[in-house]
Amino acid sequence: MIPISEGIGVDNIDARDDALQSIQYMIAQEAPLEHTLAAICEMIEADLPEAMTSIMLFDWETHTLKFRAGGSSLPAIFREAAAQVPVGPEQAICGTAAHRRDVVICEDISRDPNCEGYRAICSELGIHAGWSYPLLTKDGSLLGTFAIYQRKTGAPTEAQRAPIERAAGLVALAIERHRDRRALRESEQRYSSLFTHNPDAVFSLDKDGFLRSVNQAACDVTGVPEVELIGLHYHDFVVPDDRALTDRSFQDAIAGVPQRYQIQIVDAHGALRALDITNLPSMVDGAVAGVYGIAKDITRRREQETQLRILQRSVETTVNGVVIADATRPDRAMTYVNEPFLRMTGYTRDEVMGLNCDFLHGPETDPKAIAFISERAAACREGRVTLLQYRKDGSTFWDDLFVSPVPDENGEITHFVSIHHDVTVQKAHEEDLAHQASHEPLTGLPNRGLLEKRLQTAFAEARRHDRLLAVLYIDLDEFKPVNDTLGHGVGDTLLNTVARRLSGMLAPGDTLAGVGGDEFVMLLPNLEDSAQVLAMAERALNVLDRPHRIGVHEVHVTGSIGIAVNEPSVDTASVLIRHADMAMYLAKRKSRNTYHWYTDDITETMNERVAMRRELHDALAAEQFTLHYQPIVDAHSGEVDGFEALIRWHHPERGLVPPVTFIPLAEQTGQITPIGEWVMRRACHDIVALNRAHGTSHSIAVNISPVQFHGRNFLGSLLEVLEETNLSPHLLKIELTEGVLMENTDAAIDILRTLRHMGVDVFIDDFGTGFSSLSYLKNLPINKVKIDRTFTREITTNAHDAAIAQGIITMAHHLGLEVVAEGIETIEQHEFLRARGCDLFQGYLFARPMPLSQVSGFLDGQAIAASRSAGRPQA
Repeated sequence: MIPISEGIGVDNIDARDDALQSIQYMIAQEAPLEHTLAAICEMIEADLPEAMTSIMLFDWETHTLKFRAGGSSLPAIFREAAAQVPVGPEQAICGTAAHRRDVVICEDISRDPNCEGYRAICSELGIHAGWSYPLLTKDGSLLGTFAIYQRKTGAPTEAQRAPIERAAGLVALAIERHRDRRALRESEQRYSSLFTHNPDAVFSLDKDGFLRSVNQAACDVTGVPEVELIGLHYHDFVVPDDRALTDRSFQDAIAGVPQRYQIQIVDAHGALRALDITNLPSMVDGAVAGVYGIAKDITRRREQETQLRILQRSVETTVNGVVIADATRPDRAMTYVNEPFLRMTGYTRDEVMGLNCDFLHGPETDPKAIAFISERAAACREGRVTLLQYRKDGSTFWDDLFVSPVPDENGEITHFVSIHHDVTVQKAHEEDLAHQASHEPLTGLPNRGLLEKRLQTAFAEARRHDRLLAVLYIDLDEFKPVNDTLGHGVGDTLLNTVARRLSGMLAPGDTLAGVGGDEFVMLLPNLEDSAQVLAMAERALNVLDRPHRIGVHEVHVTGSIGIAVNEPSVDTASVLIRHADMAMYLAKRKSRNTYHWYTDDITETMNERVAMRRELHDALAAEQFTLHYQPIVDAHSGEVDGFEALIRWHHPERGLVPPVTFIPLAEQTGQITPIGEWVMRRACHDIVALNRAHGTSHSIAVNISPVQFHGRNFLGSLLEVLEETNLSPHLLKIELTEGVLMENTDAAIDILRTLRHMGVDVFIDDFGTGFSSLSYLKNLPINKVKIDRTFTREITTNAHDAAIAQGIITMAHHLGLEVVAEGIETIEQHEFLRARGCDLFQGYLFARPMPLSQVSGFLDGQAIAASRSAGRPQA
């Protein structure tokens, strides 16, 4: 043994050996580091009576030395001064030793410039020299410093160096063993934490696949307690379909290759669980001893992924556009859009991601709709609105937009989901339906409903601002013959042409409405005086009177116009249309192709018509109708051939109402049908009774209205009367005007043929006054034509009337038809027509219409006259 210093005895050596063994035992028994380091310091200070020791440990974070231990000789004030020393060159003896990683010997502190900061305290404490040894690990890493401070100047002797270096080695050993033990404990604690407290199932398997350790999460996943789980094989849980995959992965892990895979297991309750498995080889002494495994329960995640996949697929396959926007950003930028949205708008995904949906708005997008949906979003509430949006190419579409906020688990709104439904077609259909509901389908003009709405508004405005408002009721003259002769296609085209012409006259704010068939109403809300109304009526008549070129046809129509204005006496807007309609009716009766201004007298006239219509309805039930009969005389024999039945109305208050007054009204109201049927039945009964009483076979002629003729049961009713009265069909004569043939000509001819087949004769009454086509006349199954009294009245003085009458007679005879002349009042008329071949006569010259009670007397008189003329004795 090398002596430490001269003068040290055997007892000191024994004490040093005891201290050294004690320190080694402390290191071996893992005594607290502070105790071990303090014992080392005491041992050195015992060997070197003039020495003071300190141990500084290196702090990697602050790159400083921090005081950790010292001998009892080291003053506390010095410990505080050297509590933390920077590591670096010229940083006293310890900082410099740590920096150099070499021993630093300072023989005289008062002269060493590196100790400038410690001179004063060292001088005060009587410390004059210092020796610092760096403490290093086996691989050369810095642990700290071990320093010896002397009260005398000088460097350590050879004898002093050995125990100091041995002590420094013990300090380094103690510190390194302490750090290793702490690292091991931390590692064990970390492993224990990772194993025990891991939220995923953690387990270890031996090389045969049996469980050797498990954490609580593994017990929770399998549903098996730890004591029962240890020793089970993984096959006890893995479903059969996944065992091959599990076996391959386990063998690869045993071979040293980490594995990750997903399988399904059946837990203790029989439920399927999906697990994400990580297998790591467990190494011991460089060899694989088993498998360390981590199993994450992904059952819920798989369910969510399945739901999410289904949801995403549903979102992508829906016809609606779906957009998700980030509610946490001020601009609410889009974070997701589906394909239908891109197809709907024409943009690509890259072009829209990060934008706000406002980019779809355009100049015609309703600001109120935008404000509404923005307010709902700001309030984090659902909102729905339909607004006009713009595609990338600039075209527009109607977007039925629904926006809904999406909260997180804390109720905070994180996103907005918007559903976009392209309702352009539906919107167009709705607008088309709305247009159809408010417009006349043929011409596209506003219908009566829309007209009345606009009239209500205009009437209120005119009253509020004391303005003149006018309504013109326009009815086309002779439109029906155009339809009947040229067809409904030409008629429809004519109506459209008229509508365009009249619309071209309108000023902004005016309205032209189609109110049924060939009737139009013009609403003029902004007028200064009545002269403007008349000017508009004149223009309308001129516009209508111009020829209309429709295909190969040149069509002429005129119009009858009724005018009504908002006079002070007019209380409601709807009255104006009624007033204008009344005025139009009078204009049509007056002369047509003219206008008529409404007056109070018109109302009286119309009220009279309404009253008469009601009274006409009651007249049949009250038996106020009677028939008068006018003889029809044979031109050659002068005898009565038959009679024409003429209706008379004996009103209890009005007296005798002429047919010209009530027949047109009855035709307009449809009351002519029951009246006509009564006439037919009464006339047939009377002629049968008359012939029976006189032993004659006179015929009876009955006038048939076009309304009755084209009714559903005309022929059936006629047959019923013939059966009821036993009248021979050849004694019944039907008189029809040319107007009957103008409406549905083919059907009319079919009815005439049926009548002819039955033996019933047919007259064409008022022949020459209508517009029938001669091409039809040659094919009509008729027997007679009747020359109207308008031609016979002046036939002896008016060459034109005479020519027309002669032409009718000649044409009829060539067609095999007999000719009846009515209205014969003078012998000259009779002789003129008889000389020209007229077959039958009717008029006051022969007899006036008379009631049935007078007909018998008339016939008796005729018989007496005939007897006298033949020279036979009187009865």
